[in-house]
Amino acid sequence: MERSPDKNNYPDYIEKVYDFIIPAGQRPERVDVFLSTTIPNATRSKVQEAIDAGNVTINGKIHKSSRKIQPGDVVQCRVMKPPPLELVPENIPLDIRYEDEYLLVVNKPAGMVTHPGFGNRYGTLVNALLYHFGQRDAIALEAFDEDSEDETENYLYNIEAIRPGIVHRLDKDTSGLLVVAKNSATHAHLAKQFAEHTSDREYNAIVWGVVKENEGTIESMIGRSPRDRKKFAVVQKDGKIAITNYTVLERYDIFTLVRLKLHTGRTHQIRVHLSAMHNPLLGDETYGGNVIAYGGVRNATQKALAQRCLESMPRQALHARTLGFTHPVSGERVMFEAELPQDFEQVLALVRAAQPEL
Repeated sequence: MERSPDKNNYPDYIEKVYDFIIPAGQRPERVDVFLSTTIPNATRSKVQEAIDAGNVTINGKIHKSSRKIQPGDVVQCRVMKPPPLELVPENIPLDIRYEDEYLLVVNKPAGMVTHPGFGNRYGTLVNALLYHFGQRDAIALEAFDEDSEDETENYLYNIEAIRPGIVHRLDKDTSGLLVVAKNSATHAHLAKQFAEHTSDREYNAIVWGVVKENEGTIESMIGRSPRDRKKFAVVQKDGKIAITNYTVLERYDIFTLVRLKLHTGRTHQIRVHLSAMHNPLLGDETYGGNVIAYGGVRNATQKALAQRCLESMPRQALHARTLGFTHPVSGERVMFEAELPQDFEQVLALVRAAQPEL
């Protein structure tokens, strides 16, 4: 099946009806509180919207949110939700760097999401892989109530239809190498290597500012940001240890090209660590790199260069350049490398031209 990556990623919502009969022994409770704690992933604000729109009834009548439920009440709540998620095989070209009967290594472009989810139903790596592996019929996930992005991800990673393929992932706007398994045994073997950190993963990145040390190690706890639950941050508690090595490859007036090696695989690890160093990734909107993020931009010439680089890199400047692991069947240690993509090379050409002595 061929489909534009963005087409129908936001399909029309459908009405979903929740019916509740309040059991004996239920304590009196405001209906908005009851619904927000009973409907999966509901929020008080969304429930209030439904009440204000007249989409919540108690015993067939519309009430205010302050109305308290009683045993025997029949509560109905009608809400608009996205239709059930389905996995649709799509004939999307893949840049495959290696393939055998057990696995393949693909060079994922920036802008491609790894797996489907809310707002990314089509055009993902999984959609392309399903087609590449010979699947032609859509796989409906009728039993899944798609409410939460985190829940979607956890659910998808346990579906047998796609789980053998996905070993690790890259953020949507990170380019580079991914290994994909073709069967459960291969998946388990590769997943163990990633979990035990015996795989090799190195990234190239362009960061704001001049990194002073030639090399170093960033070690911290990473967890959900207490200020924004969609972001991650260096935290003092309730996080997981994250370790990243960095090596400076080239320095410029306002940027540094670095190589990064992961020893752990936390979500957004590199992006969080570099932001915490005050050297955010060029173009990283989530972690402060999509604006001039370096006080060393001292004159109009440097400011103009910075703006041109931002325009050339409308995503985080992060590329998974090398990937190494032990082949699950042959036992051979294999290494793969993907050249820098065009947007990377364009930025490097700009900054090198500004410093011809390099």
